[in-house]
Amino acid sequence: MSHFAIDLPDSLVARFQRREVAAFEQIYRRFERPAYTLAKRLLDDADEAREVLHDALLRAWEQSASYRGDAPFWGWLRQITVNEALMRIRRRRVDYVDEVPEPDAATAAIDGLAFDRLALGQALSVLAPETRAIVWLHLVEGYGHDEIGRMFDRTPSFSKSQLSRGLRRLRESLATATPETHDVRPAAAL
Repeated sequence: MSHFAIDLPDSLVARFQRREVAAFEQIYRRFERPAYTLAKRLLDDADEAREVLHDALLRAWEQSASYRGDAPFWGWLRQITVNEALMRIRRRRVDYVDEVPEPDAATAAIDGLAFDRLALGQALSVLAPETRAIVWLHLVEGYGHDEIGRMFDRTPSFSKSQLSRGLRRLRESLATATPETHDVRPAAAL
């Protein structure tokens, strides 16, 4: 479940849509940490993550009237945050050419692998920005390959290949972490 899954009272969302500053402040406080964490995971840069946090919440404020209420508010705000982070990744994009993996091969790549949060964070930081974002969006945030492909203006195959590449690199990095030096946890903790 996403850290963004914070239910808000309808009255707070309505006040936000009427652009009441106090409602914006409450929403900002509630979503500051999950927005920053998501941006940090996607960008691997604390300064850029803070900028994405501010830009995303400002964009939500500016576009508050566009929230229709047909999905949870947190999902709408999470998508704005993802879009802001992806815009930064696109600015520094490096195109990768990859093979397309078998559909289940990418997900099976880390099944049963043990790791701890520190090792995972270090492993994620060595991935290329787009690959890191795709791994995070797919495994943690639960986006499908069709959605991720659209986010990157690419095909679902691009998402699959980047996920396969990222998981392979994660597996290699996490396999080198020794149980003596880390508090090992099951892969399901992802």
